[in-house]
Amino acid sequence: MSSILLKIENNIATITLNRPEVFNSFNREMAFRLQDTFDSCEKDEQVRAIVLTGNGKAFCAGQDLKEVTSPELNPGFKKILDEHYNPIISRIRHIKKPIIAAVNGVAAGAGANIALACDVVLAHENVSLIQAFSLIGLIPDSAGTFFLPRLIGFQKASALAMLGDKISAEEAERMGMIYKVIPQEHFETEVEKLAFKLANLPTLALGKMKDALNQSLTNNLEQQLKLESKLQIEAAQTEDYAEGVAAFVEKRKPNFKGK
Repeated sequence: MSSILLKIENNIATITLNRPEVFNSFNREMAFRLQDTFDSCEKDEQVRAIVLTGNGKAFCAGQDLKEVTSPELNPGFKKILDEHYNPIISRIRHIKKPIIAAVNGVAAGAGANIALACDVVLAHENVSLIQAFSLIGLIPDSAGTFFLPRLIGFQKASALAMLGDKISAEEAERMGMIYKVIPQEHFETEVEKLAFKLANLPTLALGKMKDALNQSLTNNLEQQLKLESKLQIEAAQTEDYAEGVAAFVEKRKPNFKGK
């Protein structure tokens, strides 16, 4: 059984972490498979939105501790970070297509931070998120120390990282950690609706928007204004811009092609 499942339908790629027996925790094989799957989705012109979710009761419990405590299997933390999690986070942020984290169950440690690196995070009402690192003597990785304070503020991020509190989906939405909580019985339907909406928006513009948001994390105001000007000029040259303006003038729904 593959540790990563991929389904492509209606211009949506659904990537499913598939190690449910260990709550979709990462081993070396799954980390590399996820990177390869992201790469294939990035290259596939038919894919205009990506959903990342988990199989079973969990979204992702982070690192498989059996691997790191095994003398035979343990790759060491340098390889785990440099070859597993850091490349995954880089791919999530630099793929020029929207990525939804559909958090279907507990998201802990690296699993939580991979979700928070995505463009839109949805969770159902019974989900919890936890920065579990301090509970085993580690620090947040997978860009947790980068994104978490930017999402919820320095003081909240510091407390959650140090204390390892379990946060409900409702509380995560309230503090701005995630986009939206959805009732569990409607979760899959609502994820599909949002993914379909994103897949039918102007893909190139969304990619440029993602680039601008990425750079806003380190740019000053003048740098960001110059970047917006550059990217807006590029967006105005796309077929989707012409279609969007024509649809507005003609008072009809636009038919974007992602070009």
